[in-house]
Amino acid sequence: QVQVVQSGGGSVETGGSLRLSCVVSGDTTCIYRMSWYRQSEGEGRKFVSFISRDGRTSNYAASVKGRFTISQDNTKTTVDLQMNSLKPEDTAEYYCAAEGRAWYAEGCSDLNTWGQGTLVTVSS
Repeated sequence: QVQVVQSGGGSVETGGSLRLSCVVSGDTTCIYRMSWYRQSEGEGRKFVSFISRDGRTSNYAASVKGRFTISQDNTKTTVDLQMNSLKPEDTAEYYCAAEGRAWYAEGCSDLNTWGQGTLVTVSS
């Protein structure tokens, strides 16, 4: 099994910065990428960013590109999301996901494991 534990977040004023961290443990054989999603009140969960397990590929939602940076440590156990130039519209519950896919390795299945969520509040 995979476990995902998040930390970081909090409240900041517009233009400020916050850093979210996500620690993944357990059997990560089937994890092909680590991602961040966010969910604002009354809305569905939306993609923010991902980084591939080999660290070679990353991508961002248009709304955060140029302001957020995803990174992964050399042990591939911690994934961070550095959030700069925060805006009130970035206010949301942020979730880290370890995304597993059947095609990634033999014996794998499509399974996402989610962190517990962490609240980010940006005041104007």
